[in-house]
Amino acid sequence: MASIKKQVVIVSPALADANNGNWQTARRWQKFLQNPAASQPGFQVRIVTQWPDGPAAAQDSAMIALHARRSAASVNAWAQSRGGNADLQPVPGLAVVLTGTDLYRDIQTDAQAQRSLQLAQRLVVLQDLGLARLPTALHPRTQVVYQSTSARQSLAKSARLLRAVMVGHLRQEKSPQTLFAAARLITRQEAIYIDHIGAPLEAALAAQAQATAAACPGYRWLGALPHAVTRRRIQRAHVLVHTSRMEGGAHVVMEAVRSGTPVLASRIDGNVGMLGADYAGYFDWGNEQQLVDLLRRCRHEPVFYAQLQAQCAARAPLFAPEAERLAVQQLVTRLTALPACH
Repeated sequence: MASIKKQVVIVSPALADANNGNWQTARRWQKFLQNPAASQPGFQVRIVTQWPDGPAAAQDSAMIALHARRSAASVNAWAQSRGGNADLQPVPGLAVVLTGTDLYRDIQTDAQAQRSLQLAQRLVVLQDLGLARLPTALHPRTQVVYQSTSARQSLAKSARLLRAVMVGHLRQEKSPQTLFAAARLITRQEAIYIDHIGAPLEAALAAQAQATAAACPGYRWLGALPHAVTRRRIQRAHVLVHTSRMEGGAHVVMEAVRSGTPVLASRIDGNVGMLGADYAGYFDWGNEQQLVDLLRRCRHEPVFYAQLQAQCAARAPLFAPEAERLAVQQLVTRLTALPACH
C-alpha cells in the first residue's frame, strides 16, 4: 500500500505573473520535491503567497518561506500554529530562504526579518558568501543551496560585433543606471551592442532607459520577455552584463554560465559567491567605465574572452539541477523528520 505523501507549502512573495527569481525558485523546488531522485521520498507541494491559505494548511508538515521580511507574516503564523514560540526558539518544520535584500539590507535593520531568522529551523543562502552576513550563532542552522538550470548549448558568436545582454527588471537593486551610463560611453564604430530585458518596475528608470535608447543606437530596451525567449537571447549573446548592487544569488548569472555565455558582473558578494573570488570579469559596483573597459576587452582580446569562458565553464557544475534537487530534498526530509510541536 502506497504511503501518504507529506504536505509541504512554499511561500513566495511573487507568483508566475511576476516572472522573477522568487517565482522561478519556488516552481523549480516544487518540481524537485514532487518528483524526487531515486530512493528519496516525494511530497505534495503547493505554492502560496501567504500562509495559512485554507483548510489544506492544517495538514502541512513543512514550510519553505522565500524572503525573511516579505514572508514574515506567514513565518509568524506557522510559529503560532506550533505553540506560539514567544522565546524565539527554532520552530520545527520551518525553513527560510534568504534573498539579496534580506542578506544585504533587511536583516540588519528590520525586526520582522530578524524574527524570521530566529524562528527558522533551517536557513538557506543561495551562494557561499551569504553565510558571512549571518550571525555566527546561526551558522549551524544554515546551508548553501546553489540554484540550478538545465545546460544549454553555447551558440556561435559573430566576430563582426559584440552582443551584450542585461536581464533584470528596472528597479534600484539592479542598478540599471550603470548600464545606461556605459551605453553612452560606447561609440557606434565600436560595434558593441547592448540588449536590456526587464519590466519597468520604476517609472523613473523606465524613462532613463527610453532616453538611453534614443541617444545610443547600440542600446535597446526590450521590456519584459518570456523566460524561454530570454534564455535564447542569453545563449546568442557574447556576454551577460549584471550590474546589481545586491543579490542573494541571481538566476540570470547561473543561466548564463549554464549557456556558455560569460558574465561581466559587479563585484558584490552575491556575484562573487557564484562566480568565485578569482573571476576576471568583475567591475566595481556603479563604475560604468570599468564595465565599458571589460566590454572592449571582450570585443578585441580573444585570449581574455576565452579566459572568461573557461572560468564560467569551471563553475557550471555548481548549478546543475541534480545537485540542487538533492540539496532541496535533503532540506525538506530534515524538516519533516522531527515531530511538530502542536
